[in-house]
Amino acid sequence: MEQQTNIIQIKQCPVCRNTSFKPYLKTQDYFLTQEPFTIDQCEKCSFIFTNPIPSKSELPKYYDSPDYLSHTVRGWSITGSIYKALRNLNIRNKYKIVQHYKKIGKFLDIGSGTGELLNYFNQKGWETVGIEPNEKARNYAIDSYNINVFDESKLDDLQEDGFDVISLWHVLEHVYDLDERMKQIQKLGKKDSYVVIAVPNIESPDAQKYKDKWAALDIPRHLYHFSKGSIQTLLGRYNMELVKMYPMRLDAFYVSLLSEKYLNKKIPAIPAFFSGIQSNLKAGKENNYSSMIFVAKQI
Repeated sequence: MEQQTNIIQIKQCPVCRNTSFKPYLKTQDYFLTQEPFTIDQCEKCSFIFTNPIPSKSELPKYYDSPDYLSHTVRGWSITGSIYKALRNLNIRNKYKIVQHYKKIGKFLDIGSGTGELLNYFNQKGWETVGIEPNEKARNYAIDSYNINVFDESKLDDLQEDGFDVISLWHVLEHVYDLDERMKQIQKLGKKDSYVVIAVPNIESPDAQKYKDKWAALDIPRHLYHFSKGSIQTLLGRYNMELVKMYPMRLDAFYVSLLSEKYLNKKIPAIPAFFSGIQSNLKAGKENNYSSMIFVAKQI
């Protein structure tokens, strides 16, 4: 990375370390600042990433909004209510997926937000640890559910080979240093542990439909824009074997709702509903949904 004041120009592909890129898309921060941003694609491995990006000290300001829902602890809005309803449905689905591979054990959730998923696992008898960089969300999780949630710096202090399952639900796209985080995951998981990663899929039908206004680009909070192929390449680099992929069908509706808002539709819910249906129908042919869950095994 090459830093110039508050902007960092990425010089190497975060996945394969190639230095040759091509422009992929021009867009902007539709959620908060309306600033323009560009997205590049690696000419070797085809990985897609935001470039340039804000400096690490500058990036937190792009999360500083009461409408940033994964950190929201109070208040009510229609979008927020939909988000929370989908979150509760997703929690049960996430637990079922993990149960398929590990019945019980030690669970690390990186990017645990306000703690609802950790609390659910804790109630089911799992030993749980959460990592959450946002102080308000972290404190809410601790105060509300009495669970173990720590700042990111704690990752370097956790026991090596200590976890049966490590999860990152819509988190990996936010991680500032991808290589460092993957090495930490590799170190913390047991040899037969599982890593569960959920990310938006930039090759999904709704991503192709909305293009620069696809809400799951979420520039510049999302630093990387994954596909099935790039996730598999990334996992292989850190000795993780992809076991299975699962769809997150509900995400197509929520992302479409936000995308329709970015298109300034007066009544975004109606076209978003039909867009979500259309996206899922098209995605079913190639298992290429708006967001995907990837289960990998440490080898």
